Amino acid sequence: MKYYPMFDLFDDFFTGNTTSDVMKTDIVEKDGNYEMSMELPGVNKEDIQMELKDGYLKVTATHGSNTEDKDEKGRVVRKERVSGSYSRSFYVGEGIHQEDVKASFDNGELKIVVPKEAPKQIEENKFIPIE
Repeated sequence: MKYYPMFDLFDDFFTGNTTSDVMKTDIVEKDGNYEMSMELPGVNKEDIQMELKDGYLKVTATHGSNTEDKDEKGRVVRKERVSGSYSRSFYVGEGIHQEDVKASFDNGELKIVVPKEAPKQIEENKFIPIE
């Protein structure tokens, strides 16, 4: 018997989507970075939020739709409103800062580039004053 959390049953029944159907992510290591490609079909760029906190990169996407069907006389026969929110978190490391993470969104795909290691601070020459 398979265990179904309550939110999965709700999603399956009302939206036809399971949690595993959304936010599918491929992660590859390339040129000292981790490149993530996340599928977010039907989501607008404005509905995506990314947060970096305590070494975790959290991606949240919200989606809403309204459907209305009318008969030949223009009377509403069916009207539905569906909304949902999905999120995923990835551990990227404690030394990574917000400005180190780059992201772009195009045609339902969110691409995120995170350095594999925290960028090393370049030590500036500091002169010692002579008294």
